[in-house]
Amino acid sequence: MTAFDTMTARTVTSGLRFPEGPAAAGDGSLVVPEIEGGTLSRVWPDGRRELLADCGGGPNGVAFGPDGAVYVCNSGGFAFMTEDGIRFPYAGADGNVGGSLQRVDPATGAVGTVFTDSEGERLGSLNDIVFDTTGSCFVVDTTRGCLHYADPLAGTIRVATGGLAMPNGAGLSPDGTRLYVSETYSGRVLVLDVTAPGVLDGPRELFVDDTGHGWDGLAVDGAGNVCVANLKQSGITVISPDGEVLDAFVTPVPDPYVTNVCFDGGTAYVASGGRGVLYAVDWPWPSLRLNFQP
Repeated sequence: MTAFDTMTARTVTSGLRFPEGPAAAGDGSLVVPEIEGGTLSRVWPDGRRELLADCGGGPNGVAFGPDGAVYVCNSGGFAFMTEDGIRFPYAGADGNVGGSLQRVDPATGAVGTVFTDSEGERLGSLNDIVFDTTGSCFVVDTTRGCLHYADPLAGTIRVATGGLAMPNGAGLSPDGTRLYVSETYSGRVLVLDVTAPGVLDGPRELFVDDTGHGWDGLAVDGAGNVCVANLKQSGITVISPDGEVLDAFVTPVPDPYVTNVCFDGGTAYVASGGRGVLYAVDWPWPSLRLNFQP
């Protein structure tokens, strides 16, 4: 029997323009990137929304860094269309020349560009980001099929590993020794061993779902479970560190573009991108406080 009761899922807010991976801000609010809107919104538990920053392009995964700033994986932007009430990206936006890693001051909303290139090559469509304890971060580059390892404060970035097939989400295990990555179309959830800061061994397969489209973003909870946005099943699939599917949360209203999840206290926040909705769900496992999360 599932640990989730879909009917207890609460709609925090709606009308978002393709929300992606939110980040808990430490004051009860969430920083929510809106890919189609090109913005970051601050969303409060009562549904209030405030414009935090106008990033342009297509802000995707976000995370707080060691300096208290919000770091944004920007894809460069997409063109969107609507079918059967679902809004979704179908191509790169006109003028999209590549992605960038941006820095947003959460107090002022000021936006700066940190990186546009890595090892002399233009960044592709950046998708997700996770900081380790050193203050550096792994950044998912979907179209280049690689992970970058960057120190935004030192201004250094390099490719940590390549050869991935449309990687999408990334998250570190609670002890930081494993990096999990989802591939959208292959159906693979991969695990790489972190043998030293920014040094990866692997990947190897943690779980494979070859039944069709596909995985989106992911987060790791306090029990070490890999919680992956499941596009085909309209929800979040919970996979143990041993590769066993433990459970799944399904959104009350079906959406083939459930994009990501984050945790704050005992609550999971699930972004339903195609419907423009942010859900709150009571999470039956411990939450994980991310490195540098306020």
